[in-house]
Amino acid sequence: MRSSNPVLTRLTPETYPAQTSGYGTPYQPAPPPVSAVAEADRMTIDDVVVKTVALLGLTALSGLATAFLPLSPGALWGAIAIGAIVGLVLGLIVSFKRVTSPPLIVAYAIAEGVFVGGISKIYNAAWDGIVVQAALATFGIFFVMAALYKTRIIRNSPRFTRIVMGALLGVLGLIVVNLIFALFGVNLHLRDGSGLAIVFSLVVIVVAALTFVLDFDMIEQAAAQGAPKQTAWLCAFGLLVGLIWVYLEVLRLLSYLRGRN
Repeated sequence: MRSSNPVLTRLTPETYPAQTSGYGTPYQPAPPPVSAVAEADRMTIDDVVVKTVALLGLTALSGLATAFLPLSPGALWGAIAIGAIVGLVLGLIVSFKRVTSPPLIVAYAIAEGVFVGGISKIYNAAWDGIVVQAALATFGIFFVMAALYKTRIIRNSPRFTRIVMGALLGVLGLIVVNLIFALFGVNLHLRDGSGLAIVFSLVVIVVAALTFVLDFDMIEQAAAQGAPKQTAWLCAFGLLVGLIWVYLEVLRLLSYLRGRN
């Protein structure tokens, strides 16, 4: 069973990163540990939680620094562009490398913080307090999905995965199509604050929230199958990617709603 997150799709027994070599033999699930050392080398859910919080902290710090620096409009947009490009490049490298690289993941969190911080500053200048509202809503969505998964109200299954993956591909396809049409001056009304744009943003947020269930399930399986401790960095990175996506979409939706008042 695979996650929708391109990072977490690699968390299978065959693709756990090796603990000692760069591109050596993939990690294979070990039998029950025979010593405390073997047990300590295995990833736990707590490891993922700690590293996710650490990455979120770095993202928040770099975001706050970007938001509060007295940058000119040109410099601010330059910082946003650099953060977006660096974050995209690092994200692709981390996603497709076969070995977990904490330095690259930390650098990604900082670069994304610059990008998100700059975007947040622009939104907050237009609608005061919208950033706090978006942040609270994002964490609310995350914890609600975590609770629904923990209590097994929502469970992952092959059918659930197919539905969410299909919805995810459909949403991403519409976003790309809308962008292409916008380049030619054609407005599909998916990102202009119209009623259709509000509905589309709600759909995107729901789909993004459901992908957390797939991620939680994959992380739980990786821990149960004895993934090495360093895999927690990759899990944390995957969750950070999802949280940033949800935050930006919630920010967009709130701007639509407040712009109509």
